Amino acid sequence: MDRLAYTLADQQLMSRARNYFAWQARLIRPALGRRVVEVGCGTGNFTATILDRELVIATDIEAACVERLRARFPDQPNLKALVCSPEDPLFADLAQLRPDCCVCLNVLEHIADDVNALRRMAGILPSGGVVALWVPAFPALYGPVDRNLEHYRRYTPASLRKAAEAAGLLVESQKFVNAVGFFGWWANARLFRREAQSARQIAIFDRYVVPIVSRLERVAPPPFGQSLMAVLRKS
Repeated sequence: MDRLAYTLADQQLMSRARNYFAWQARLIRPALGRRVVEVGCGTGNFTATILDRELVIATDIEAACVERLRARFPDQPNLKALVCSPEDPLFADLAQLRPDCCVCLNVLEHIADDVNALRRMAGILPSGGVVALWVPAFPALYGPVDRNLEHYRRYTPASLRKAAEAAGLLVESQKFVNAVGFFGWWANARLFRREAQSARQIAIFDRYVVPIVSRLERVAPPPFGQSLMAVLRKS
């Protein structure tokens, strides 16, 4: 399966994880401003949760994903959907739209030069602007699904901080998310050697596990997790 087909299949699969996206939105939305650039919007699974903002500029490298997003939200005047990536010259022009933040969810790991991508995101923001990230955690969890999704890496707090600081961004906060998912991803990578995410696993996890884990982690942040969330600020 080529990259685009795999990406679209994964996006469609994950679109069913409504509790998970609601959880992700609850954690990420407070860090965002009113004029948001979403880097790597896919088909709009997260975009749907931030359309209450003054402006959402949704970008993705895959034209097919952007077309699906446009079709999904055809009458949304505050939404601009563009085919571009942080490496494209067009991306720097987004500064003219006066964004105050960038959000990049499960995308930075797909970019070979993550420091340059972060630097380009910072470049379109004013002083004090925010870059909110959600990335896969722990290199030890890297497995066949990561390879098929063309992930270059999984992060630790130290490696993410190093990349942020090299890009001229200050790490305001970092936290692990989804401790239960840590064990599920490890099992899929190391025991079952799965090549793709399981629709049945996602459905069970989303329906029965996410509501409980999200409440528990709100009270007691875990010392590890499947993902790492970070809020970076341009000084």
